[in-house]
Amino acid sequence: MTTKPISGGCQCGAVRFRIAKLGEPSICHCRMCQKAFGSFYAPLVTAHELTWTRGAPKLFQSSNRVKRGFCAECGTPLTYDYGAEPGIAIGALDHPELAAPAVQVCVADKQPFVDVLADLPAHPNGVGSDEARFLATIKTYQHPDTDTEVWPPANAQTD
Repeated sequence: MTTKPISGGCQCGAVRFRIAKLGEPSICHCRMCQKAFGSFYAPLVTAHELTWTRGAPKLFQSSNRVKRGFCAECGTPLTYDYGAEPGIAIGALDHPELAAPAVQVCVADKQPFVDVLADLPAHPNGVGSDEARFLATIKTYQHPDTDTEVWPPANAQTD
């Protein structure tokens, strides 16, 4: 897809990576991917020339053919490794918009409601509601969507 270096990492910043080039982005509906991501499917993209720039994922052998990588600190799903160039979680990219899914795989395991998710009512941060007041109180401790020299910053607070 894109040929410029791509960066990304986990939610807490303990694991960061660079990719030279993205392959085909996909959504996998298999039950193992659903469980690994704790979601209805796994959005993945092939990571050509993947380099770990901070830390490395912990690996879980989810089958006889696949190891899945995740951050041991925060649990963020990161990789799908079957022996060739690994897939990386699209949501772990600093710019996930660069990897819009182009294909769905293992559709026999697709949850029956996935195709109608876009039809559900949408609440844009519930302006004026309890939800909006709650969201206004949140201070994020997530790593920013950019490489950092040091993480967490020396002045970081935890409430």
